Amino acid sequence: MKEILRNVLCGKNNFASGAIAICVVASIALGCNCGSGLDLGNISESSNSGTSSNSASNDPTDAASGEVPPISTTEAMVHDLTADFARAIDSNDFSDIYSEASTDFQNTYTEDQMKNVFKSFVDKKRQVVPILNKSSSMTPDFTPAPYIRTEKGLSILVLNGKFATKPVPMNFEYEFVNRGGEWKMLKLIVKLV
Repeated sequence: MKEILRNVLCGKNNFASGAIAICVVASIALGCNCGSGLDLGNISESSNSGTSSNSASNDPTDAASGEVPPISTTEAMVHDLTADFARAIDSNDFSDIYSEASTDFQNTYTEDQMKNVFKSFVDKKRQVVPILNKSSSMTPDFTPAPYIRTEKGLSILVLNGKFATKPVPMNFEYEFVNRGGEWKMLKLIVKLV
């Protein structure tokens, strides 16, 4: 165990080093700099089926009301976004996941920028995709519980947690913004560490 930790911390494990690097880049690029004057790095509690469902609420009234959807819906949203992400990594084609993202996300990042941020995942897809796919049969462990935060008058659904996948857990930080009564992907961070 000490040797594994030493290899990870000293940069001798390329997969772990790549995962850490992509997490840092994704945190900076996708989590902290989303445009339109939104401060999406602020995660205070104040005020991601076979189809792509980054607009994912099964019940549009949840999004329209600005209330946290039922747990079954939030779990489905996490599973759907994770499955979409796995397909994008496996095919190296981010067009579907990008087209379903919120306009806020699309106005801030290009599809090519998204592809570049997750390049190390694509490069290691033989290890990454099976982990992402394993999550589809698991229940996400939300930490903290799903909640809504309001920023600049927008309702933002925050879904953070992990799947106890092996050989490493899959941690996720997903945010969805209420647009036209639907939840649209605003933030996508996946960490495999």
